[in-house]
Amino acid sequence: MANIEPIAAAAEGRSSIPAVMEAFQGLAELWELSTEDQLLLLGSPGRSTFFKWKKEGGSLPRDTIERVSHLLAIHKALEILLPDSRAADTWIRRPNQFFRGQSALDVMRGGQVMDIFRVRQYVDAQRGG
Repeated sequence: MANIEPIAAAAEGRSSIPAVMEAFQGLAELWELSTEDQLLLLGSPGRSTFFKWKKEGGSLPRDTIERVSHLLAIHKALEILLPDSRAADTWIRRPNQFFRGQSALDVMRGGQVMDIFRVRQYVDAQRGG
């Protein structure tokens, strides 16, 4: 698993936010996730904790790291399956027959790691992985 220590000390002019959180922030922008959706996908940390992670970094729980890992894998699989980046980034909001008409985001809003993993299994199976 990726090292979650700060990329570089803030005094060196670089971000002190762990790479995991930086990657999640980028994904949240691409997927146009609301703050509420971000909180749910990260395991419902306290709002102040969430905003501290975004601004200053800090120690991320193993559960949060696992969630982000699955989300990044979903994103990567979608980039492979849907070479049009806009189609890949909006896929999570489209109704899907496999999810009984719900979108992947609806499924992941269940809040459990397993909800995210279920979507990951689906996209991995679609790409043959």
